[in-house]
Amino acid sequence: MSICKFKYFGRIVRALLTFFAYALSFIFPYRYISKFGQYIIISLYTGWVSREFKKFGQGSIVHPTFALLKNAKYIQIGSKCLIGKNVQLTAWDSYMGETFHPEIIIGNNCAINADCHITSINSIHIGNNVCIAKKVLITDNAHGASEFSLLNIPPIKRPLFSRGPVVINDNVWICEKASIMPGVSIGKGAIVAANAVVTKDVPDYCVVAGVPAQIVKVMGPLQTNNKVK
Repeated sequence: MSICKFKYFGRIVRALLTFFAYALSFIFPYRYISKFGQYIIISLYTGWVSREFKKFGQGSIVHPTFALLKNAKYIQIGSKCLIGKNVQLTAWDSYMGETFHPEIIIGNNCAINADCHITSINSIHIGNNVCIAKKVLITDNAHGASEFSLLNIPPIKRPLFSRGPVVINDNVWICEKASIMPGVSIGKGAIVAANAVVTKDVPDYCVVAGVPAQIVKVMGPLQTNNKVK
């Protein structure tokens, strides 16, 4: 198609859309836009993107738009979940000639707020009623193991490596800018403080904070295993 024909076609499409919006205004006046416009856009986007996932639960919504959605066929979203703006959900089944078997499973009633990054080559399981604040990283992998032999290779060209799956149990609250690293399990009801970097398992009903994260408060019955392993 020549440039002139493309411009002509574009003008026709623009005119048709303008006319459609004008006709729609009699049913849905402008004064309702601020109240319902965003809800309509979110609903349309959710319906459009939901079929990409391996499973997408009833009542869940996705805010436009994903910063990156990679291989949603390996990702399951439970019911009544909120996926915020600019979230990255990536499941890598191949990289630099290697193949992987990733899965990301998110339970029911979870909130994943804006700018979060969840990435898997192995397995990430997030339980029910988990609240994840803005700019949180959850990863089961890294660019290369911590080995001297890899350090002279540019990081982007190092093979992806996983120390193990990530498990986040029910009712966990992960605060803003925290990082959950590979091979970590976070117990029920735990709280991960803002900016914490979790590199080891966290028991049930504890608050962890710092870099690396350490227990700063035990909220449940004190048990012998209530320490970061």
